[in-house]
Amino acid sequence: MAHISLVTLGVSDLERAAAFYAALGWRRSPASVPGEVVFLQGGTVVLSLFGRDDFAADTGLDLSAEGTAPVALAMNVASEGGVDDVLAAANAAGGRVVIPGHRAAWGGYTSYLADPDGHLWEIAHNPGFGLNDDGRLMLPGADTAE
Repeated sequence: MAHISLVTLGVSDLERAAAFYAALGWRRSPASVPGEVVFLQGGTVVLSLFGRDDFAADTGLDLSAEGTAPVALAMNVASEGGVDDVLAAANAAGGRVVIPGHRAAWGGYTSYLADPDGHLWEIAHNPGFGLNDDGRLMLPGADTAE
């Protein structure tokens, strides 16, 4: 079963954004990397905060264009092959591969695709983030029993 694993927001001030979402009840995971990315658990969805410039570099998007929002939905899958399978299925269904599957600096395997309307999705296998029996993301150090 497919799930939205993460919603990634490109933000101008990482710690300010993290404090804002923490005040709304999102729980910070120790998987966060100071100064680079903050992972926050909220029920069964993870909010990922990424510096706006880093988001642009990671996705290859020009965020200077009017109406370009630094937002990506993400689906984590159980294997590297699963990433390639999702890309192939999306491409066959009218999507567009933006960045093909590749080994990421953080140790996983990742890619980006756009749906037929241009909405950006990251499809990734992260060996540091587990998936529960029904495919939902389990952040290290975060209780998802809400």
